[in-house]
Amino acid sequence: MGDFEYQLITWLPIVFFGIVIALLIWTIRFMPRAKPAPVVKGSQVEVAWDDVAGLDEAKQELQEVVDFFRNRKRFERVGARVPRGILLHGPPGTGKTLLAKAVASASGANFYSASASSFVEMFAGLGAARIRKLFEEARKHEPAIVFIDELDAVGAARSGGGFHREHDQTLNQLLVELDGFSARDEVIVMAASNRLQDLDSALLRPGRFDRQVNVAPPDVAGREQILGVHTRGKPLAADVDLERVARQTSGLTGADIANLCNEAAIFAARSGAQYIRQSDFEAAMERIVAGLQQRRVVSEKEKRILAYHEAGHAVMSHLVGELFPAQKATIVSRGQALGYTLNMPTEDRYLHTREEFVDLMMVFLSGRAAEQVVFGRITNGAANDLERVTAIARSMVFEFGMSEIAPSRTMRADNYALSEETKRMRDSEQARLTDGAYDEAQRLLVKHRAVLDRVAEALLEKETLDRAELEALLVDTKPESRSSETIGTVRALPMRD
Repeated sequence: MGDFEYQLITWLPIVFFGIVIALLIWTIRFMPRAKPAPVVKGSQVEVAWDDVAGLDEAKQELQEVVDFFRNRKRFERVGARVPRGILLHGPPGTGKTLLAKAVASASGANFYSASASSFVEMFAGLGAARIRKLFEEARKHEPAIVFIDELDAVGAARSGGGFHREHDQTLNQLLVELDGFSARDEVIVMAASNRLQDLDSALLRPGRFDRQVNVAPPDVAGREQILGVHTRGKPLAADVDLERVARQTSGLTGADIANLCNEAAIFAARSGAQYIRQSDFEAAMERIVAGLQQRRVVSEKEKRILAYHEAGHAVMSHLVGELFPAQKATIVSRGQALGYTLNMPTEDRYLHTREEFVDLMMVFLSGRAAEQVVFGRITNGAANDLERVTAIARSMVFEFGMSEIAPSRTMRADNYALSEETKRMRDSEQARLTDGAYDEAQRLLVKHRAVLDRVAEALLEKETLDRAELEALLVDTKPESRSSETIGTVRALPMRD
């Protein structure tokens, strides 16, 4: 062995370990530190209690937290304590973060806000250290509210692989901190999540997040209140009817309504108007629901197919009664849709019957049914309609027990193992429901072919028909709905073709 080979063998391990030590030093030096979350004084929180509209039930639940910080002795006198952990859950945009800020503002407590995703790091132990630091700071500045947004990022159910993952260590530290409150601590933890079903059961037991507040989309009265908040300070024209706008926005959340008001203001500014008009709200609603209007070059042949497709939707919406009334039909493209029929329920209802679901599937399938009845062939324009019909039939069979084969149980595979025979029966029942709705839609359109032609010709002439024009064309046609008077809430969405 030569000198070179000997020196190489001697120095190679030294160089290797030197590089490893240098990397460790660099990692320790530049590794992110657990910094305290910024604190906002309660008096400095921009969201006032009165700024939260349309969430009366949730505000009533949280009023106790405000009263606790303002008059703690009243609770202690009778041996009561306010829940240490309050979990706000519901769909995105319903106002969970807004509620937490409003509680801090109304109570005067210091407000610590952090996203749960900021606790999860690639470095072992850093997430747990950040949680410890957050609660240490909150205890130093009592009274305080610690708000953790998107809790499911750190509070998701733990795996069965032990406690070696960084996520599990972070969650364990959060559980320890929630258990560590003393009777004298004036710290309340509030958290928000869109996925309650994914949270670890240890978080939800009494003593931790022992109170859950469902923040649901607002009803019609709540939407009118929210519209009042977001139009405050905006110049409204005399023809603006916020109650009418509220009825046309069934299913929209507070964030959706805030966006609607802003879009209406943009439409008014774009046209040079001094006031926001009712037409601006309607245009904004259409913009949000259907997308930006586009002028595509469509041949006369395709335009005729589109006219009959949308006429089919409009006529069927009338034939099924007030389940899904058509507010507008157009063959002018918006977004990805070449044409659409805008359907908006006039009131909030929460229970659906089996017949209503079938009628709703008929409305979605009536565009394709009209193509088949008039032209004897179908196009690819009903892709979005078919997706919605499939989703409805799946829910009826899988979740709601509305099939003839299993009227008293669900048939979801995640609940229990299903046999191959049961799966085939389940799929067959879905097909029976959708195919039956399609056949019935064709039958009704054949029966009312004259009305279908009348609406289609009006669309070819005017391109867009509003609610009044549709009613005038359908005035002599009697509805043939098999639904009961109890109908379900359907979010205002166009049938895109």
